[in-house]
Amino acid sequence: MNPLHAPTRRDLLLTTGAVALGTGAATAAPETPAKVYRVGVVSAAILGKPQPRNGHIWHFAQYLHPTCDFDALKKHYPTGEPSFRTMFRNPKLNFDQLPFPDTKITHYYDADPKVAVAFTEAYPGVKVATDLEKMVQEVDAIWMGDASGLGEDHFDLVAPGLARGLPTFCDKPIGGTVAGTRKILDFAKKHKAPLMSGSIFCYEWGMEAALRMRDAGDFGAIEHVSARLHSRYSLPGWMIYGQHPVWTVMRLMGAGVGAVSLYDYKDTCHALITYPDRYPCHVWYGQPYEKFEYDRTDVYFKKKLYSYTPSIEGDYRFGYHYEMFRMAATFRQMMLTGKEPNPHQEILEVTAIVHAGAKSLKEKSRLVELAEVLN
Repeated sequence: MNPLHAPTRRDLLLTTGAVALGTGAATAAPETPAKVYRVGVVSAAILGKPQPRNGHIWHFAQYLHPTCDFDALKKHYPTGEPSFRTMFRNPKLNFDQLPFPDTKITHYYDADPKVAVAFTEAYPGVKVATDLEKMVQEVDAIWMGDASGLGEDHFDLVAPGLARGLPTFCDKPIGGTVAGTRKILDFAKKHKAPLMSGSIFCYEWGMEAALRMRDAGDFGAIEHVSARLHSRYSLPGWMIYGQHPVWTVMRLMGAGVGAVSLYDYKDTCHALITYPDRYPCHVWYGQPYEKFEYDRTDVYFKKKLYSYTPSIEGDYRFGYHYEMFRMAATFRQMMLTGKEPNPHQEILEVTAIVHAGAKSLKEKSRLVELAEVLN
């Protein structure tokens, strides 16, 4: 049976729980966990300015907490509350997995403590943390969220937890610069702290389907990936959001990129990502669209073209819910096992690709060797 047709993907996800998620076993009656992991969330700033409704915490990290006060959520986040009530926190749409039985957010740190108060009211049991060094003594893992920042503060925010060996999620752009990313990776390795970083695009249903096809080998090897972002392009945007489609290429094709060329025109840009031993891939930031779904990807296997968007059965919100849940679930799995979901080299190369693209643009779109920015 083709898993992408009858039953529908939506039905499959909602009715078969762990089997649909590839865990190999249906869900059983909930058991009391041996340990509940305490997660401290940390909100990055944007050039020193706080992010009061940091979506990479309010949307992404909230899956790690068992309860939500909808009245408080409506008070502090009125535009977002309906989606939480009807989709993200709807028990009928929990994939037979939510809430996780063994995770809870216990602390919220922001350089401006007043910003953290709203989240603690919306998610009962979370308290405001005013001292990172003290907080990391009281938690089992760190989630550092950054919706739109540049990464200049990321090392200082994750270093205290990494120094204790805590499993840590460090949002993109992980270190901002190549040197900043390498600093975080080396520090995590030195302290044997499991580290997760990447893009939510890596957790889309379509991405997971493409990876299953790749690993099964039925359609041959992947020869080309065209990863597109619907939002309109700007060079500052490329440095932050360009990481998403670049991560799509990296997740499907792996590390080992040779060079990058970037060309832009008004509010769109094209990047050519080349490998010395593989076919080149394509990133398009600013693709025109009829229906906004944030991104679209074409995966060219030797014997098949597979295309996908974040939507599941045409429902973008449900697809968005799924990818956020899967990202949180992957972080939870890292907490439980200590196994990192992405090789450090992939994380480093994504940062390098983005910066090589910017360098290419300034130099008449020449093909910039990745080694030029890595070294």
